[in-house]
Amino acid sequence: MRSGTFKQQYSELVTLTDNPAKWAWATVALLATLLLPIFANSYALNLGTTLAIAAIAVIGLNLLTGVAGQLSLGHAGFMAAGAYTQAILTTDYQWPALLALPVAGLLSAALSLIVGIPSLRLRGLYLALTTLGFSAIVTHVLVEWESVTRGPSGMPSAPLATLPFSADKNAYFTAVIILALAIVMSLNLARSRVGRAWFALHEHDIAARAMGINLTVYKLLAFVASAFLAGVAGALMASQTQYVNVDSFSILLSIELVAMLIVGGLGHVAGAVLGAAFIVLLPEMLRWTVGGPGSYLEVLFSTHAYEVKELLYGAVILLFLRFEPEGLSGIWRKLKRFAVHWPLSR
Repeated sequence: MRSGTFKQQYSELVTLTDNPAKWAWATVALLATLLLPIFANSYALNLGTTLAIAAIAVIGLNLLTGVAGQLSLGHAGFMAAGAYTQAILTTDYQWPALLALPVAGLLSAALSLIVGIPSLRLRGLYLALTTLGFSAIVTHVLVEWESVTRGPSGMPSAPLATLPFSADKNAYFTAVIILALAIVMSLNLARSRVGRAWFALHEHDIAARAMGINLTVYKLLAFVASAFLAGVAGALMASQTQYVNVDSFSILLSIELVAMLIVGGLGHVAGAVLGAAFIVLLPEMLRWTVGGPGSYLEVLFSTHAYEVKELLYGAVILLFLRFEPEGLSGIWRKLKRFAVHWPLSR
């Protein structure tokens, strides 16, 4: 029999979920995602692809920051490394785009050791500044290594041709499938020995060490897993746009990922996806509700997109930290509790 949040057996503790409603909602979401290309135009498909790519990167950041408690502002550097790896392999060496994806993730994971090992004794703001410096170094190397990366002008990247569909549908389905794999991987990691060690590390690293958890190993594992997903996301971005340039991987991208994580809710995979959807769709929602073709808001977005995005992300982060620190996933949990306990809800 069900006993609320209490578990009666160890198998219940490590299962993905024992709630049939969650499986039903997941099935509905998956079907809706797969059926979207039937009704959506190219613009909506590209927007959905962007959302899926952002969600993959935020799921990776959630493993590092939301689960393991290691603050990072350098995920744009990992995404840049993955994007350029994808572009170089597919353009200069004619690799199949799908085969280059895991290689891009593995290279980003290897680069994470460069920032992870020196940062083992750092935490909080100091760790964040270290990862930010790493991102700046990656950007500088990509600009100066002109013989390989084409320098500031950027370079082309081959599109994904994994399915017998148009280019936008290929990119969409590939991103959605990889997003589903990232969700399953993240959920399985969270309920494994590694995930429980990360949660302990997040709560109190000194207590975790006293319990026999090797902080060095598990911190590096968090960096590697997070950077791998960021590299794959960057590679997907390169295949979607079919062009890479260092301007796409500025500090704004790292702030955008952090904003998605805060808005969605730290430590929750569903929150990472919800936060990515909220931030990616926020400019579109503003255009639909406040602006219109030829409106002042439309002109502002087209001429000062960078500045407007900075303002929006800052405002969203402040509002959520002030009024709903648990993010959208926290709001969803409160609504569920209200519905379950109604009419005795408070």
